[in-house]
Amino acid sequence: MSRLISYDPLTRSAIGDVALTEAAQLPELLRQARLAQTAWAVLTLAQRQQQLRLAYQCLIPLQDDLAKLISREMGKDLRRAGYEVGGTIHSAAYLTAEVGAALASELIGPDTQIQYRPLGVVALISPWNYPLAMANNLLIPALMAGNSVILKPSEETPLVAQKFVDALNTVLPAGLLQIAHGDEKIGQALVQADINMIAFTGSMAAGKHIMANAAAGLKRLVMELGGNDPMIVMADADVDAAARFAVASSFENAGQMCTSTERIYVDAGIARQFEERVLAYARQYRVGPWDQPGVNIGPVVNPRQHQHVLQQLQDARAKGAQFLLGSDDYVLPYIQPTVVTGLTREMQLEQEETFGPVVAISHFQHIQEAIQRANESDYGLGAVVFGGAGAPEVAQQLEAGMVGINQGVGGAGGAPWVGAKHSGYGFHGSAAGHRQFAQVRVLSQ
Repeated sequence: MSRLISYDPLTRSAIGDVALTEAAQLPELLRQARLAQTAWAVLTLAQRQQQLRLAYQCLIPLQDDLAKLISREMGKDLRRAGYEVGGTIHSAAYLTAEVGAALASELIGPDTQIQYRPLGVVALISPWNYPLAMANNLLIPALMAGNSVILKPSEETPLVAQKFVDALNTVLPAGLLQIAHGDEKIGQALVQADINMIAFTGSMAAGKHIMANAAAGLKRLVMELGGNDPMIVMADADVDAAARFAVASSFENAGQMCTSTERIYVDAGIARQFEERVLAYARQYRVGPWDQPGVNIGPVVNPRQHQHVLQQLQDARAKGAQFLLGSDDYVLPYIQPTVVTGLTREMQLEQEETFGPVVAISHFQHIQEAIQRANESDYGLGAVVFGGAGAPEVAQQLEAGMVGINQGVGGAGGAPWVGAKHSGYGFHGSAAGHRQFAQVRVLSQ
């Protein structure tokens, strides 16, 4: 049987492997999934919740091992990897309760009930940048709704996914949660298989392919498709707070985050002060291996992504950008903290998602110019405005699913995680998002 090898992004050496799933194996996975789903669907919401909570307790002894594995497979520094694992374990209590409440039957008048029934088999295709958290945010609603799940994790982080699934399956019924390892070929085969729903987090291009392949079967879709998030800094903004956020958001997870700040439009009147504060914060970041104390930017996940960031930086330099910090010729596996100013519409840094630790800045004279450029993108996941009394009015004009005013996006717990334009199709989180994993049924009697 063929093996999928996982490589350390720091050394490019093999750290482990898993069995590669062949398309010919999918019918058997589906047979087991449907068998398990039939029995799972009979359980009450409370019974499913209890089993899931017990299953997630099996992750507690593995917390340190999972964090180290995340760091080794995709380069994230150990502190952030630990937060991801801890958050995943903690989510079992509150997220199962939240989903359970959302999926409880409702009475409408004296004789009508709204029910939320299982869909069947859900294919869950998850990314490498948050290999536990992103999968988990879709997995719990899918299972709580009474579905079975076939998880296709990123081929960059198969070991994390396998350890996660194996731990949960010490409690969950056989066949309820299965895993399919491989690249886009097995992902495409899974999408085309006899499943009922696809929950996907990844690139816009991949999402379009999934949508096309799912059309023939009219399969349900929930997709988060990346972002190119703008940030507007108004003349009356708290400059230090804005600069601190800009750097933290751009550099988080080495910039490999869907809601990372990708392009910043700052009022020309405060631009110099803002850039000075950005440089002061950016110089505090330390790049290095995940296991070194104080490191907060690890290696980029693979050579392909490294080259993608370099290409954007080289394009920016060729088109007139000024480098206030860093360069465009970094050696594998790192992208050093980089601050660029003079961002223009023609640059790839403005047009495309970067996914690297880059602060890209442009100056504006009039606020409408900043709003227009912020909206000139097919993406619409998140956007941020820093400013005074006029900031809410600016925020209302931004074309994004999530907008933060003097803070990041996402809002309070229980808010949906939602993208506008080409950044999403459907959404998850919140009662409405959880219900997308279920079939609504109206029962009148």
